[in-house]
Amino acid sequence: MVEGTLGQLAYRGYSIEDLAIRSSFLETAYLLIWGDLPNAEALGTFSEEVKSHRRIKFRIRDMMKCFPESGHPMDALQASAAALGLFYSRRALDDPTYIRAAAIRLLAKIPTMVAAFQLIRKGHDPIQPRDDLSYAANFLYMLTEQEPDPLAARIFDACLILHAEHSLNASTFSALVTASTLTDPYAVVASAVGTLAGPLHGGANEDVLDMLDTIGSVENVGPYLDRCMAEKKRIMGFGHRVYKVKDPRAAILQSLAEQLFDRFGSDASYDLARVVEEQAADRFGARGIYPNVDFYSGLVYRKLGIPQDLFTPIFAIARVAGWLAHWKEQLGANRIFRPSQVYVGHRLRPWQPIEARP
Repeated sequence: MVEGTLGQLAYRGYSIEDLAIRSSFLETAYLLIWGDLPNAEALGTFSEEVKSHRRIKFRIRDMMKCFPESGHPMDALQASAAALGLFYSRRALDDPTYIRAAAIRLLAKIPTMVAAFQLIRKGHDPIQPRDDLSYAANFLYMLTEQEPDPLAARIFDACLILHAEHSLNASTFSALVTASTLTDPYAVVASAVGTLAGPLHGGANEDVLDMLDTIGSVENVGPYLDRCMAEKKRIMGFGHRVYKVKDPRAAILQSLAEQLFDRFGSDASYDLARVVEEQAADRFGARGIYPNVDFYSGLVYRKLGIPQDLFTPIFAIARVAGWLAHWKEQLGANRIFRPSQVYVGHRLRPWQPIEARP
């Protein structure tokens, strides 16, 4: 549920603030996919199932080793997600056991594939998942080859919760269209990843960091914003189709950033970002343009040691939960998406031999 004028976001009726503070990503994923928060036994079983499916087939790792090192991680993720369907090709979309198993595999293996490609493109073998680590801590371990600080793992887990679902955005719509053909869920997720890879959907938090680097200093904030206003250029990390106040996820991410900086040292870009937010509010607040989820998330990810071109794949790791929730719901009352269109081209024309054509 998104209430844009009030700045409210809820998953299945639970506020995003409560979930980010009190829940875990896997508990939130369970809520999204199956509709209710699990009890302790259900959550324990679900977590163990995800943990037991974190590893990927060696043939998928070998395939990833053939990808060019210069390839974008989102392209690697899309190809790898689609390849999963080759290994789990049975389609039993009316079987709850199959649906659960597919959801668990995708939640479990997508982070492993993202981390594996990161190490492979650096010339290293992937690191095997560790069963003694939580979902978030295990990903950071596979990515950095170091066991993360518990606070860092908890903050990253909260980031995944914040990005897990957001109504009918472009990638979710793509997932629904693909799901409506009754193809396998791995193709559904691969299609959504491909949609998320587009710069008009994913990647804005990368652009925020680039913008802050371009601004450079507090003294340059006002002139930069004024130029953007005069040239009608977008301020990266600001504005949302739905929210007309500050995105509630941005407020939570700002708090998470401050916790990270208090523990691990400050980031000059954060101080600059706060000034950008303050001065942008003076210029654009009356038009309902405020920070969105991307404005502070890149600062958090960078402090966690995550490379900038992995920000969007991490978005995908989180959003798999939302895509799967919509996929499961689509199967319950499926009808293929077949939009109509209004044709505005030529009507019937006489055929011309090629030598007579202009």
